[in-house]
Amino acid sequence: MGLASSVVVPYAAYLRVYEPLAAFPEPERSHWYRYAERKEIPTAQDELRRSLADLLPVPPVPVPVHESSDAFVAVVDGVTCVCPWRTRLRGWLALEELAEQLPKPVLDAVLPPVVRRQAEADYEQWLERNPDARPWIRTATWHVPVLWFALFSAGDREYVKDATDPVLRYRTPMVEARRRVARALRVLRDSMDEGPLIDGLEGVGRWLEEFHPRSLVELDYGGLVHALPEGQLAEDHSAADVAEGLQALREGDGARAGRAYERLTDRWRAVRERQFAS
Repeated sequence: MGLASSVVVPYAAYLRVYEPLAAFPEPERSHWYRYAERKEIPTAQDELRRSLADLLPVPPVPVPVHESSDAFVAVVDGVTCVCPWRTRLRGWLALEELAEQLPKPVLDAVLPPVVRRQAEADYEQWLERNPDARPWIRTATWHVPVLWFALFSAGDREYVKDATDPVLRYRTPMVEARRRVARALRVLRDSMDEGPLIDGLEGVGRWLEEFHPRSLVELDYGGLVHALPEGQLAEDHSAADVAEGLQALREGDGARAGRAYERLTDRWRAVRERQFAS
């Protein structure tokens, strides 16, 4: 995983796509078939620990030298699906985001310029060999982007209350995620001017089109579950709030849409403020 998600690493959320084995060409398909048959498969916490290990050397290693051969595995209606980690590609993408987020003096202290230049050169060479590459996983730190919730319905929500390892996630078939994105875009374009929300949702929609139509889409709160009190987790129904807001916009009820949006922004503002708490 890249540095942008590693610096504040425990508090990241993830948007993942699990593709059926049939979507992969050989020999990768056979690799994932054998991989999915293993008794023990690495978890998200295992991926997290490996990303942290790359930050220990001096200078740190912002992008793994070798591509990961690991993946997350899910069985959907009897069909095995995998979500490759692709840590090298995600590392390069995270490095680009980090350069936009941090002031240069801070960035230079975290990652010396010589390290960044080498990573950028490696990425350019890799892209020449892999022009159509795309990540199966998107990451957000200290929040879940509001537009991600537009892919899901309230019925997709899964909350597992656990004192040590709670889980809050949404899962939906790819066909449903694409349909909801299209509907949300129609409502937003009819209700507001072009802006970051519409642009972001269009980008997610284009990303989803890259995958097999029988894929599974997952929004995982990941490490954010450890930054939220149990009661707040149990009462977090952000996808329902987004759906209500979109429905209100569709019906021309701006006041109700505003209330739904306010619930969302208040919830996630409180989470992001924890990033700066001592």
